[in-house]
Amino acid sequence: MKVLFVCLHMPNQAPAQRFRFEQYLDYLAANGIECTYSNLLRADDYQYFYKKGYYLKKFSIVTRSFFKRLAELRKIKKYDIVFIQRESIMLGTWYFERQYAKRSKVIFDYDDAVWLEQISGPNKIFRFLKNPGKTKDIIRIADLVFAGNQYLADYAKKFNDHVVIVPTTINTDEYKPAYKIDKETICIGWSGSFSTIVHFTTCIEALRIIKQKYGSKIYFKVIGDEKYTNEELGIKGLPWKKETEVADLQEIDIGIMPLPDDEWAKGKCGLKGLQYMALAIPTMMSPVGVNTEIIRDGENGFLSSTIEEWVNKLSLLIESPQLRKSIGGKGHDTVLAFYSVNANKDFYLKYFKELPSRGE
Repeated sequence: MKVLFVCLHMPNQAPAQRFRFEQYLDYLAANGIECTYSNLLRADDYQYFYKKGYYLKKFSIVTRSFFKRLAELRKIKKYDIVFIQRESIMLGTWYFERQYAKRSKVIFDYDDAVWLEQISGPNKIFRFLKNPGKTKDIIRIADLVFAGNQYLADYAKKFNDHVVIVPTTINTDEYKPAYKIDKETICIGWSGSFSTIVHFTTCIEALRIIKQKYGSKIYFKVIGDEKYTNEELGIKGLPWKKETEVADLQEIDIGIMPLPDDEWAKGKCGLKGLQYMALAIPTMMSPVGVNTEIIRDGENGFLSSTIEEWVNKLSLLIESPQLRKSIGGKGHDTVLAFYSVNANKDFYLKYFKELPSRGE
């Protein structure tokens, strides 16, 4: 069996790709599936594509991408399955998806509410080239849809009966807890990106109160947006680095994942919280979307929606090493059982193996 994985980013660059299909490629290959990876952005494109300006460079990247996809169409029939992660190209057209569906079986995978408009600040000028509404059209022509959570699955089922929930998962062979001796200072940490730092800021008031309450006993760590600073809380954001990702997270004693209660956030698949939990870091999330399925409040993590809840539950964890260890351990067990690669890899294999023969 041959599968073409169609995506935008290089390997190890985008969380949606890393945690939804890249970490399964070796397992699929070991079980008789020949995997071909087809991304559009190259290493030197990243210094331009998500920054303000560089319009001619961005135009050349998109033009090159369009012709790459055109050239691929001549070879599509040799693949049993075309796996599309979110979209085939960074434009509003779904021409390529239609062509794939005529020549091969198609799996469409998504882990965000991508039918809603969500364009990075530097590229808002190109809004007219985007078409979030194409998501429903791609779903319609897919032979199978991988939805990251129930909210996304419910949307997909409006247009296609062949929808399965495939959670975002963690490779627990890489994410191993670093059990710590009792520390004098407690690190409250958040991990994300420049596009999601706004989510972190939704709990700033609670963190201010925590800082006033505990002073030098606590400190904060922000990973993923190196431009973010908050002098009052002593925060200087750190860049995300694949090479040090696990080690950077292991410093955290309490992991937080605040979210606004809006339609875009409901499509989130809890990745950052799952990363903390995989490392046995006690985790606190907003009760939005899939977070309420992942976390059993007070057992394997905490859910907090108000400032008072954030302050009270953070205080419990700060003051009790035993509670941090207990909550962290149960969170780790949850990931192993339901949200790990090992727990889900056979489902992936089953879906890929069965699809080509379906309908014959």
